[in-house]
Amino acid sequence: MGRRVLVTGGAGFIGSHVVRAFLADGAAVSVMDNLSTGTRAHVPPEAMFHHLDITTADAATLVRESQFDVICHLAAQIDVRKSVAAPAADAQLNIGGSLNLLEAVRMSGAPTRFVFSSTGGAVYGDLVAPPTAETAPKDPQSPYGTAKLSVEYYMGYYARVHGLDTVALRYSNVYGPRQDPHGEAGVVAIFCDRLIDGSPITIFGDGRQTRDYVYAGDVARANLLAATATLPAATALDSRAFNVGTSIETDVVRLAEVLRRLSGSTSAITHAPARAGEQLRSAVAIAKSARALGWRPEVGLEDGLRLTYDWFVQRRTEVGS
Repeated sequence: MGRRVLVTGGAGFIGSHVVRAFLADGAAVSVMDNLSTGTRAHVPPEAMFHHLDITTADAATLVRESQFDVICHLAAQIDVRKSVAAPAADAQLNIGGSLNLLEAVRMSGAPTRFVFSSTGGAVYGDLVAPPTAETAPKDPQSPYGTAKLSVEYYMGYYARVHGLDTVALRYSNVYGPRQDPHGEAGVVAIFCDRLIDGSPITIFGDGRQTRDYVYAGDVARANLLAATATLPAATALDSRAFNVGTSIETDVVRLAEVLRRLSGSTSAITHAPARAGEQLRSAVAIAKSARALGWRPEVGLEDGLRLTYDWFVQRRTEVGS
């Protein structure tokens, strides 16, 4: 049997891709998910499923007693708007739940590598022109980004004081199959659903705000590599943090136009008022990830969008059959 791996949030969008990557690599994979946003059907039958919330004592017991080789921690509250509306609830899950797991790893005494899914957009803000390197100043503009950065600081504490083996992966804008078209973070999924329906695509503001779109399969491979890479000592916040993106800025207008062309749709592109506080430009530098993890994105934007759109069409066909 291969490595024993736990993926928290493994029934969710990104987590389900991570689960499949480790299964394909021969690992024995367990999934922890409370199914608040994840879907049980996203978990392959080869993985062992635990219907647990990361904030609970039962979740800590599973981690403490199982002594996993790797924990990929993706379970989180990911909606920035919800974090603004209810910052205490966001912190309870995103900070409190993460601490529950870290403390369980410490108590287990196992040499577990803890791979944390952080954010490469929300922790940096607009202080530095993209592509943004890991060492750039941190300026989170939401409780969500603040919570993710806080967990990274806690991980540094656990690494330096208790010897835990921790890694932070700072994702740019992830897209791909199984993304939720009803959440605020899934612009590609939202556009795909609208195009299939023949409905107008709505862009907020002039659509020139940019994001760094990275395919979910590439993100899963970054988790796989981060689980075994030889890494430097955890001497400072950014020493074991790695950006996962493409370093390429794509504005929302181009994203909509490419998807419309790939789909063959004639859906109109409409504009709505800009959203207050929205980040104007975002892309992450990935030289450090290439050097330390041996990771680079392999799926280009157009190919990734085609794969994603085709998946949404297939899902719609299966639901309708």
